[in-house]
Amino acid sequence: MYTVSKTFSFSYGHRLLNDEGRCRNLHGHTGRATIVLARDTLDTSGMVCHFDRLKETIGAWIHDHLDHTLLLNKEDPLTTLLAGAGEPFLATEGNPTAERIAELILERARAFELPVHAVDVWESESSKATVTA
Repeated sequence: MYTVSKTFSFSYGHRLLNDEGRCRNLHGHTGRATIVLARDTLDTSGMVCHFDRLKETIGAWIHDHLDHTLLLNKEDPLTTLLAGAGEPFLATEGNPTAERIAELILERARAFELPVHAVDVWESESSKATVTA
């Protein structure tokens, strides 16, 4: 099995509904997402996937949809206020936890037909969530 990975940094804000800790308040993170691709064989160029393809597909999507974006649970009352004000945000199914963000990136990477094996989302230098295909 061959694997390659590429890491993308992005800044985002969020809050978690019904959280008993400080994450119930609006706050931000400078996070990182590492996308791990895996294949049993290499392509005709001798690669799992060209790093440029990762940058042009999932990297561009992260930049366009997650970077400098407020991520909110679709049930969050702030979504109505922000939509009415014309402010950009991304509504997620459930709370926008690191686990859910990793899952969102995994699903999008699959839509780009990348042979995704796992996605790590680092919320901070010491806190990481992983989802595997």
